[in-house]
Amino acid sequence: MCPTPTPAGRHWDGSPRTTRRPRPLRVAGTSPSRLLRVGQSRCCRQCGNRIDLYQRTDQRPIALHPAELAATDVPESFRWHLSGGIARPHGDGSAWCCIPHALLCPRRTLTCRPAPDLEAIRRQLAVRTRRMIDTGVFTPAPAASTQPATATATDADTGEPDRPVVQMLLCRYLAERPLSDLRCVAQTRHRHRCTHTVPAPTGPAGTWRLLPATVEHGQLALPDGLMAVYDLGKLPYSEQLRWRAQRCPVHAASGAAELALAGWQPFDPLLHAAHIHARLPHLLVRRQGRG
Repeated sequence: MCPTPTPAGRHWDGSPRTTRRPRPLRVAGTSPSRLLRVGQSRCCRQCGNRIDLYQRTDQRPIALHPAELAATDVPESFRWHLSGGIARPHGDGSAWCCIPHALLCPRRTLTCRPAPDLEAIRRQLAVRTRRMIDTGVFTPAPAASTQPATATATDADTGEPDRPVVQMLLCRYLAERPLSDLRCVAQTRHRHRCTHTVPAPTGPAGTWRLLPATVEHGQLALPDGLMAVYDLGKLPYSEQLRWRAQRCPVHAASGAAELALAGWQPFDPLLHAAHIHARLPHLLVRRQGRG
């Protein structure tokens, strides 16, 4: 018996073969956050478990547990809810809420005893962390040093601090990486993260300056009176907004969504004392060249 070949576009049983075209992700113009869902999930550097990053109302990122929990099992001061892609403190009146990952991370020491249900989740995450460490899938990040650093490997290569302090929009921010490696967070047409850097090769640039380390908010004075700051205060307002949004000149005015959160942290001279440098980058290069 001669078999009948299956016609093109159909399954072996003759049913039509349908192909679903991928639907592009879009962000509503009224949404306060431009971050796509695919850019929110990461792994905790301490325990390796999944976390979801969201922006708070003060534009700071917060890591939340990916699963919602019953509001009755979470203390009221630890309840968070999501609205328009923004994480807001306290519950929204529903029976479910989100909880910060810091309260469930098995490698963090809590100051108070959690509820039995939260303690059970911590044990589950601890078992998962131990399994990932034993199989070689995850390696815990080393503990950060609290001693002030004078010159790092990045300083020796480029003369630039590994995490520089940038002044823009009348505020100071701590960058997550050197300015030359600060990557745009916008999504391209091919649904990948933009490969351009935030500093424009031909555009206006900031100036390295020695400014007082004490911020004008009544904070305590530090031993070093001056610190190296990359000042963007003389740039146009639109250019400072572009830096704050961490976008390249191509995606500065576009409505493209974001695949990652901007890596800025409000600078605190007491919390970020390890990233204070008392010399300008070109002085660091000159001193290392003499040695």
